[in-house]
Parts: sequence; C-alpha cells; structure tokens
Amino acid sequence: MKKICAIVLVLICLLALGGCSRQDNQAGRLEESLEDILAQIYENAEVDDFFKEYLKDGVETIEINSENCSYHLGTDIDFAEAIASVPLMMPSAYELCLVRVKEGTDIEAIKESIKENVDPQKWVCVGVDPDNIIVDNIGDVIILIMSDDQGQALHEAFLALAD
Repeated sequence: MKKICAIVLVLICLLALGGCSRQDNQAGRLEESLEDILAQIYENAEVDDFFKEYLKDGVETIEINSENCSYHLGTDIDFAEAIASVPLMMPSAYELCLVRVKEGTDIEAIKESIKENVDPQKWVCVGVDPDNIIVDNIGDVIILIMSDDQGQALHEAFLALAD
C-alpha cells in the first residue's frame, strides 16, 4: 500500500511539472526503431529517482494499431508504425506514444488532430490537465506525452535526440 501511495505521489508531482509542446521541429530524422527511441528517452530524461525506478518495472510497451489508435491518440490516423508506453498500474495518469508517419504525410495536421482529440481523462479516477499534453515531432516521428509532472523532462529528452 505504501508503494502504491508513493507511486501515486510521484506521478502527481510529475504531472504538475508538465510542459507545452514546440510546434515546428521538422529538422533531423530519427532512424532508430520506436522501441530504441523510447528506451533513449527513458534513459536520458532528467526525471526524479522514483519515476526512473517506476519506468523500469511499472510500464509496458504496446503496439498501436487500427483497433486501439483512437484510444491512444484520440483519432484514427494513417501511420507507418506506432507504440504506446503505458503504466501497468494506474496510480496517476501517464502515457507516452511514439508514431512514425508515412512519407509525404502532413505532420502538422496529424499533430493538431492528436492534440485536439486525445482524451486526457480516459483513465478511471485520474486524468491529465489538458495544458500538460505535449505533441511534438522530430522528422517523421511524433511524440505524445500525457503527464502532469514528468512530461517536460521526457519532452526534453526526446528533443535531445535531434542533436
């Protein structure tokens, strides 16, 4: 019970520190697999120690497909591949999605559609402040972060991959 309470408190703190998205980040291209990009984000994000430990065993990565796309991204979009990193337990609201779009896709339109349609209250008993939804991209990879406290640190780790 103490562990669950601690996890809940950490996630609440993380959600409170969330940031906003940067809109024009077309420079660069990430060639790695989405799973490798996710691992690099988690490895390099300057999140608190509790959240780092939680990421080791408390999240799972699932494939986003046509059946669950609207649940994770708020809209049905056409993409090359996509994954979601979601908590195994839901002490607070958190989700990080990576989407590799198809060549020639209007990335800005997809980002706008995700930002407007994703449901920050989709979890039972918890939610994310809509101001703490981050949607950004590097090249053809779009990131969606819903977190009230660790979002900005995760976003910065993602942006650092473009360097």
